[in-house]
Amino acid sequence: MADLLEIPPVVVAEWWTPFAQFLASERRYSAYTVRNYRQAFADLYRWLASPGVGLWERGFDALEARQMRDFVIEAQRRFDRRTLHNHASGLRSFFKFWMQRGRLQRNPLLNVPLPKLEKRLPQFLTEEQMQQLLVGPQRLLANGGLAAAVAWRDRLAMELLYGGGLRVSELVALNFGSVDFTTGVARVLGKGQKERLCPLGRVALAVLKKVRDELTVNPAADGPVLSNGNGTRMSVGAVQLMLKRYLALAGLPLDLTPHKLRHSYATHLLNAGADLRLVQELLGHAQLATTQLYTHVSMTRLQEIYAKAHPRA
Repeated sequence: MADLLEIPPVVVAEWWTPFAQFLASERRYSAYTVRNYRQAFADLYRWLASPGVGLWERGFDALEARQMRDFVIEAQRRFDRRTLHNHASGLRSFFKFWMQRGRLQRNPLLNVPLPKLEKRLPQFLTEEQMQQLLVGPQRLLANGGLAAAVAWRDRLAMELLYGGGLRVSELVALNFGSVDFTTGVARVLGKGQKERLCPLGRVALAVLKKVRDELTVNPAADGPVLSNGNGTRMSVGAVQLMLKRYLALAGLPLDLTPHKLRHSYATHLLNAGADLRLVQELLGHAQLATTQLYTHVSMTRLQEIYAKAHPRA
């Protein structure tokens, strides 16, 4: 809550807290999304209350599209385009929430233009790079640089991100009871609390069984698949830090995130000829257009192969 400390507590209690509770309890948004919306709210308040603008005294209900256009223009100096779009999405939801409760008469962000987003192709690792990354824990274990429980847990985390295509939030929330060890399929809760089935793959399942049977403090059905030494659930931040260790060991860029392993999962499936609709289901994408981003990556790969192999290329 550090970014709300300079906002008067009465404003936080009156305008932010009810909306945050709605996001968490009714919409079941992730803590990450709630945090982003909180930052958007704080940024708007600071802009409204700044001496050069001085609009806060008039209140949210006095805001019109022309003021929000000014806000968007000013915000472009501080945020990249994607962050600005995310903030705008949060603020539209905020205004809609209070409209439905009768405190606001309009949503001033409707029809306010935003800077066009650049289409960015998903980053991914090659199959060779993934192999280098995945053997990292065993390399450290072999030379005495890591305890067995930690090495196999870290290997499991990366195998599930890549072998199952899990989001990192889904990974840390996964319990042993959510995995069918006979079929090798995990039941996960994705965005918006939508449930889907994820085949984990032969290797990931073998590592998971080893961790459960030999190295876990709490292997019960409600026990976390990824845990710290005392049996508590591993956090998203801990997984992100863990990955950086093995990226460095493999000589790979340190800015690659756990989500890039999911990108690699999707790209490698498509490169191997998997059906686009099937990959959409596996990833839990609501829109096919989201999954189609990976076809561009796959086409780039095909063009590279063509350019190297065809005599007329």
